[in-house]
Amino acid sequence: MSTPAPPRRTTQGWVIGHVAGAPVILAPSWLLAVAVLTALSVPAARALTGLDGSAVWVVALAFVVLLFVSVFLHEVAHGLVARARGQQPHEFVLTLWGGHTAFGGAAPTPATNALVAIVGPAVNLALGALFGVLLVLDVAPRGTVVWALLWSGAVTNGFVGLFNLLPGLPLDGGRVLEAVVWAVTGSRYTGTVAAGWVGRLVAAGVVVWALWVPVSGGGGDVLDVMWAVLIGAFLWAGASGAIRGARAQRNVEGVTVESVGHRAVTVGHADSLAHAGSVAAAAGVADVVVLAPDGRPAAYVDRAAAASVPPQAAGTTPVTAVSVPLPVGATVDGTLVGQELLRDLARATRLSPVVVALVDGRVTSLLHANEVVAAIRA
Repeated sequence: MSTPAPPRRTTQGWVIGHVAGAPVILAPSWLLAVAVLTALSVPAARALTGLDGSAVWVVALAFVVLLFVSVFLHEVAHGLVARARGQQPHEFVLTLWGGHTAFGGAAPTPATNALVAIVGPAVNLALGALFGVLLVLDVAPRGTVVWALLWSGAVTNGFVGLFNLLPGLPLDGGRVLEAVVWAVTGSRYTGTVAAGWVGRLVAAGVVVWALWVPVSGGGGDVLDVMWAVLIGAFLWAGASGAIRGARAQRNVEGVTVESVGHRAVTVGHADSLAHAGSVAAAAGVADVVVLAPDGRPAAYVDRAAAASVPPQAAGTTPVTAVSVPLPVGATVDGTLVGQELLRDLARATRLSPVVVALVDGRVTSLLHANEVVAAIRA
């Protein structure tokens, strides 16, 4: 029995373990997050415990570690539910902005999309409630380090859970909104774009709020404003990226040989350039594929080279003299569409940047890899 290949790792960093068959990675930016958040947490740690000096820094660091443990559990919840629904997580990553979970593919249904999204914030809200109950039960005296950690766990988990439920991409609430619109319209593209635009509104709202609170006398300092603006910028970038990704995916789904290829005719390897030109003109096409004696597509006519041959010499110029050889296997199935066609193209274009489309063994088109990429990005 063969062993399945491990998920492909795409993020650089330190692997600290594996969960659900996927690596847990600390990205280099995570260290910056720990340093900055620890410094920002010192005033709160001092106010909650009355400590000072190095001790208050240790408590502040404990706040940050507790926060990232909560973020890690949030991401693991995404991964476990996704795996149960048929989506294999590829990696769990802790970064400057918290964390993310990468999957091998998109959710197959709106229900899976919503369930995978909502379980993360649900875990944080459950943790926040647990810490809150422990506070209410007075399991630790007020002002102690344990009490401060419980307070930090309740507040940070509550904030992370509620913030992630905001209905805009790239937040989890945006994934839920995406799933709802997808289910109603039947279009994943429509759901993603709608949730992306709402995400842009959420990002703009965060920035406006950050600038308005100090002006309105609601407190806050320059550092708070800068941090909120950075978060808003991150959310805007994530929402915009989701919209661009949806458009690219829509283009992928619409890819056919007819939409990205050039119709072509075939001639024999012993034919002249003049004959090839007349066959192409009669069919109303510009591309010509040269067949080998066994009928295999062996080359294609280079238009620029053919145009450089004087008309009076075309009748005596072998078509192979102005052709580019095609390796064996530089063909795709012309009946495929969308992602399946792109996978076949990826295989064939490793052999040649120009490939031939075949339908029932008959040449129908020439496809240029650069033109296919341009069509997807358009």
